[in-house]
Amino acid sequence: MTILKIYTAPDPVLKRVASPVDKVDDALRRQMDDMLETMYDDDGIGLAAPQVGISNRVLVIDLEQKDGAGLGKKGNPLYFVNPEIIWFSEECSVYNEGCLSVPEMYAEVERPAQIRVKYLDYNGKEQELEADGLLATCLQHEVDHLDGILFIDHLSALKRNIILRKLKKLTKLSEAEAVPV
Repeated sequence: MTILKIYTAPDPVLKRVASPVDKVDDALRRQMDDMLETMYDDDGIGLAAPQVGISNRVLVIDLEQKDGAGLGKKGNPLYFVNPEIIWFSEECSVYNEGCLSVPEMYAEVERPAQIRVKYLDYNGKEQELEADGLLATCLQHEVDHLDGILFIDHLSALKRNIILRKLKKLTKLSEAEAVPV
């Protein structure tokens, strides 16, 4: 498996709407495996294809990776091809979200507490899943990526701009540290 580059905001690749996948084949399964390996390597719990520069409607999730519990190993990986949220609850919940494409930044985001999603699994079989709690939040967060939406897009313009300025400053600092003097 290959560790892929994770693109960070404000890279334009993150704002593109991803294209539907025609079929689940070995090449797509390899992509999902690489995405999962990349997510584990960065200690994430979810990753959408646009975050690694691939503009297709694929995402992977493993909540057992939360707080490093997965230790870079497969816990309970979930694979979603062409996910479509077909129902949202009226009840909402708030989670302090972060994102591998917006590193070291977190903010509270309100989303529906429960959802139902229709998708193709790792083998191309149609599935439906009802989710609540962290899984519902994570699915909504990752499906947003497929539509060119970042979690910071759910914040006020003021909060979003503060996070983007901090991210820009962090990027400049890490670039300065990487350049030998």
